[in-house]
Amino acid sequence: MASMEKEPIPDKGSTAGRIMVALDFGSGEEAMRVIRQLQGIPCWLKVGMELYYAAGPEFVRELKQLGHRVFLDLKLHDIPNTVRGAARSIARLGVDMFNVHAAGGLRMMEAALEGVRDAAAEGVPAPVVIAVTQLTSTDQTVLNEQIGIPGTMEEAVLKYASLAREAGLHGVVASSREVRRLKRELGAGFLAVTPGIRPEGSDRGDQARVMTPREAFAEGADYIVIGRPITRAPDPRQSLLDVITSVESPH
Repeated sequence: MASMEKEPIPDKGSTAGRIMVALDFGSGEEAMRVIRQLQGIPCWLKVGMELYYAAGPEFVRELKQLGHRVFLDLKLHDIPNTVRGAARSIARLGVDMFNVHAAGGLRMMEAALEGVRDAAAEGVPAPVVIAVTQLTSTDQTVLNEQIGIPGTMEEAVLKYASLAREAGLHGVVASSREVRRLKRELGAGFLAVTPGIRPEGSDRGDQARVMTPREAFAEGADYIVIGRPITRAPDPRQSLLDVITSVESPH
């Protein structure tokens, strides 16, 4: 494919280096077809539950051997000892970032960092660890009436994010709608990774709290996560380049 032979796009704090492409596929072969089309664009690759459970840790190792930056999105949520062991195993894969669920509590998040330190003692580079606050598919009704958490969505997200910072984590996964307040109250250096991003004109799908890439970065997002609008597009490479252009365009 001709597009795969293009010169790599330099990553010097570029927009591309702040975009995570969500590889929501049921096999490594499907995911690799898209990855090949994105060759040379220095985006991150996000491996979630569907792909990880289908292709396993070897697929993650392969991505790292190919030089990709990988965010492993498994949302660890278990007793502290189990999370510590899982975090140690994940760090050994060489991923650049992974997450836990803040709902697991302070001790569980601290245990994740202990697992990372266990792996670091073996000479393994330490990945960034972030916490999920509330899923971007969750709306106010689900939060209050189904999950049973009182208050506004913003208050719930801030509570979880504050707990993650107390535990020593590097940041959170949160909707871009909450980023501005998170940055104001928890500091500009506390990372915000924002899913639920939809380029102008894209189908919202199952996302309830969405923004365009340009809007999300304007709110202060450090990284944005985009899946289907890129990976299911007729030309994933061009779709990603269009997103980059939409962010960098002066208008």
